Amino acid sequence: MRWVKTEVDIDQHVFFPKIEPEDTSDVGVDKFVEEYTRGLTGIPLDMSKPLWDVHVLNLDKMTAQGALAVALFRFHHCIGDGMSLMSLFMSFTRKASDPNAKPSLPVFSKKKQQTYPMSQIGKFLSSLRLLWNTLVDVLNLLATVFFLDDTPNPLKGPKDARQSPRRIILKSTVNDVVMGVIESALSRYINGRYGQINGGNKVENNVGNLPQKLRFRATMTFNIRAVQGIQAVENMIKKDSPARWGNQLGYVIYSFKIMMRDNNPLDYVYRAQTMMNRKKASMESYFSHHIGRFFLNVFGFKIARIPTNPTIWFSNMMGPQEEICIFGYPVAYLGCSCFGQTVALMIHVMSYADNLNFILSTDDDIFSDPHEICNDLEQSLEVIKMAAVAKKNDDISKER
Repeated sequence: MRWVKTEVDIDQHVFFPKIEPEDTSDVGVDKFVEEYTRGLTGIPLDMSKPLWDVHVLNLDKMTAQGALAVALFRFHHCIGDGMSLMSLFMSFTRKASDPNAKPSLPVFSKKKQQTYPMSQIGKFLSSLRLLWNTLVDVLNLLATVFFLDDTPNPLKGPKDARQSPRRIILKSTVNDVVMGVIESALSRYINGRYGQINGGNKVENNVGNLPQKLRFRATMTFNIRAVQGIQAVENMIKKDSPARWGNQLGYVIYSFKIMMRDNNPLDYVYRAQTMMNRKKASMESYFSHHIGRFFLNVFGFKIARIPTNPTIWFSNMMGPQEEICIFGYPVAYLGCSCFGQTVALMIHVMSYADNLNFILSTDDDIFSDPHEICNDLEQSLEVIKMAAVAKKNDDISKER
């Protein structure tokens, strides 16, 4: 396959569906947008023209996020990864506070250097840890790609899940302990699902309805050039650019500990912090990227594949740091997601100004109540927040 230049007929890519008042009066605008998006995921992109389209929904009422119109941008993933597409999107937006100014690009600040020199033994141990973590993670990654499957559970979809339409749901919140909140929410949700399977109700304790041994993992996608941050498009298309346009993705296998931790909800956060520090001291994502490119170039698409045996996929994306406008219209919220994947649940986390948005892509055959996961995310966030405040107050009391 190769790229070829072509002429673009905008009328074949940008659509303004006519929305009658009765279309939204019965179900509401948010449900209408959700159902329209779900319908799009069941229609493949037309391979005879450039693989993207835009659907502008002019609504008669505001959505829950305060929008009177919704623009759905649909791209085939071969065009570029999330960082490339976000750079493209930001190139034609402007600051809401100054419609003539381009939005500020996120900048990744480097950690301060240690004020004391690391000894030769310390450097050796650090390198040894990196090599050991990478070896263990790479072996786990390869086992997952070829045979190591997750335990069957209520969230795990069938192998042909990529054929099913997807329901895209957005939930807004503000926090920085994302993985802890997600692990807590999924534990609550799965506990409830097992309660229904066993004929009972959701049990709120440290054991609940959960099985004793449950292998439950996520395939986390990482952009290996993320350290460069979002770039101006004109910089990304340069040959020598360190953040070149395209798909520069790596994968990491992240194990969730599905259990009820109501006695100390902050344990979700502590464990997530430990897990993420462990993954940072590993080259797993770089290895998966380069080995994936090797298999793609040598064996083709049928052999080169991403890990599909884990139960869910997870990805995150940094969005604009301040509120923006697009062609003069202020943007109320942003969300990104994927469909066509081989799992029944994908969770995206995306920032926009002061908000952090959770976006779920779900298979209706597996999730009859996807909004329940949103409720569990909200409840988990509130419980962890209250536990953090209580701990802080307790620490202050002890200091006194």
